[in-house]
Amino acid sequence: MSTERQRHPAAPTISEVAAAAGVGRATVARTLGNYGSVSDVTRARVMLAAERLGYQPNTLARSMTTGITKTLGIVLADVGNPFFSGVLRAIAETAKGSGYDAIVLSTNENLELERDAIRVLLAKQVDGLVVASAAGRGDDVSHLAAAVDRGTPMVLIDRLVDSLEVDSVVIDNRDAARRAVGSMIAQGHRRIAFAWGPVTLSPATDLDQMHRILDRALWSDGERLRGYLDALEEAGLPFDTALVTHVLKNEDQATRAVNGMLALADPPTAIFTTETEATVGALRAIRSRNLHMPAEISLIGFDDSPWAAVMDPPLTMIEQPMRHLGETAAAQILRRIEGDESPAERHIAPSRLISRSSDGPAPRT
Repeated sequence: MSTERQRHPAAPTISEVAAAAGVGRATVARTLGNYGSVSDVTRARVMLAAERLGYQPNTLARSMTTGITKTLGIVLADVGNPFFSGVLRAIAETAKGSGYDAIVLSTNENLELERDAIRVLLAKQVDGLVVASAAGRGDDVSHLAAAVDRGTPMVLIDRLVDSLEVDSVVIDNRDAARRAVGSMIAQGHRRIAFAWGPVTLSPATDLDQMHRILDRALWSDGERLRGYLDALEEAGLPFDTALVTHVLKNEDQATRAVNGMLALADPPTAIFTTETEATVGALRAIRSRNLHMPAEISLIGFDDSPWAAVMDPPLTMIEQPMRHLGETAAAQILRRIEGDESPAERHIAPSRLISRSSDGPAPRT
């Protein structure tokens, strides 16, 4: 067997494309880089020559010439979450349709990892950023502000950052939660658990302290809890701090927290969960106590998904329009990259409560 290394034919160069098309190198660069002015006839000749030669553009060289990398940076709180994975797919597909690739980084709800992610993406000269920030309302967001100040277009998705004047794509979390909890109250429930509340080392001991916690919470967390409080207030029901969890956001913590609430002397008859892991944790706690839905306990959760519909019983859920959110965010960031300088816009997408069989009338005592 010969030990001589296999020789590969050299990749065609921009000069060879220019020669084959009968134009100058600069014309080929403008045509393949999609910038500057090139006639339709010349563009067709260059593209045909490039295709015949099998020319692959050097994207790094193109970005140095045009300042455009044709990449989007996407920073999400947790790509393992079905909601964020659905949003990501819609962003990536929409971006790809316009010739953009996506660089995706997950922060696991860690603000320090988010800062690192933004630093990496800016170093790679992405043309725009789509961010689901892990920042609470009291956190330092100078890393995001610096990206905006340097002229990098940014769209916030799922969560707002109050201090940033940038585009955002969200749902009305407060109203969605208020409607869901209100539907439980309308069925006679008076003790409704909330899983989960804002993560804090010092859980609220009364309503005033809860509002102070909300003023520093992650935007979406805070808005969902505000909706819960709205529904209680509208019905004239008292707020009980024992019915709101403040645990770290994972399934095991949610299971333990809901188990603790179900063990109270006056336990909840209904549970409202605000994310997938909280829903799964609540279901585990319910089953560990052999409680039956909805006869003994009702449950409504956030983020509908196919598995929720095939549970026994099927779960009543709030549906967030993942594809709509992702497509809208991608379309907006692409408009900004293309030069749209109109004032920042907040896009509020519709959500809906999908009624199934996990909630029902409060059990008689």
